[in-house]
Amino acid sequence: MSIVYLDGSYLPMAEAKISPMDRGFLFGDGIYEVVPSYNGQMVGFAPHIDRMNNGMNAIGIELGWSHQQWKAVCDSLIEKNGSGNLALYLHVSRGADTKRFHAYPEGVAPTVFAFAFEIPPAPVADKSKVVGYKVATSRDLRWERCQIKSTALLGNVMHFQHGYQQGANETLLYNERNELTEASACNAYIVKNGVVITPPLDNQILPGITRYILLDLLRKDGSIPVEERTVTMDEVFDADEVWVTSSSKEIVPVIEVDGKPINNGEIGDVWLAAQTIYSAGKLNY
Repeated sequence: MSIVYLDGSYLPMAEAKISPMDRGFLFGDGIYEVVPSYNGQMVGFAPHIDRMNNGMNAIGIELGWSHQQWKAVCDSLIEKNGSGNLALYLHVSRGADTKRFHAYPEGVAPTVFAFAFEIPPAPVADKSKVVGYKVATSRDLRWERCQIKSTALLGNVMHFQHGYQQGANETLLYNERNELTEASACNAYIVKNGVVITPPLDNQILPGITRYILLDLLRKDGSIPVEERTVTMDEVFDADEVWVTSSSKEIVPVIEVDGKPINNGEIGDVWLAAQTIYSAGKLNY
């Protein structure tokens, strides 16, 4: 049985109870992170916690935990759940009030919940061992604060469902100017003439940790040019390669968008080189 952390205690998941008056339940009023780990080694722990703190600051949740406090919880969950390939889900809501009221309450302690769940082995840079995604597209209808990793994910869920119902692995999103933003649960990229291109960070895009690590590693390596700039959907369909990234998936090549193959419909050489670089350096963050 999975062992979880809840407000200072480790206990079986079936025994974890949260008040129905918790604002995370009533309003989606909270922040979360998902940190992957492989055989006890976490990927991007520090930037994940930095982003969580930024999110809590943005919505006024005062927790004040140090990186070391979070690491102790993560390490304990890994130990109690058998190590292996695990993702650590970290969740902080504003806490439980005595009434349902939109304004932030005062004097309410945040609810801290965390659990581990199994993930596949770390991706490897091997075209024969990666499954290319087929994705759908949709106008981005979410809120205008997507840089905050809020637990209020209904907009993302509905966009993911849009693709899922069509048999797609993901849904690429675009704004009212027909510009790529991200995917429902991933950051998005194109490759053209050997250059990796991704939209710049703003309120439309979550600052993904895999995105941060990947771009940093590529720039340090220097063998693959990187651009952060506006990308149109016409460029997506005309790209040599398309990728999506997330912490649990790393770099996933996209071979088809809206039923149309990207380039020749095969996994590209730039993906192979980028995944090689990412795999070699990801544990340094």
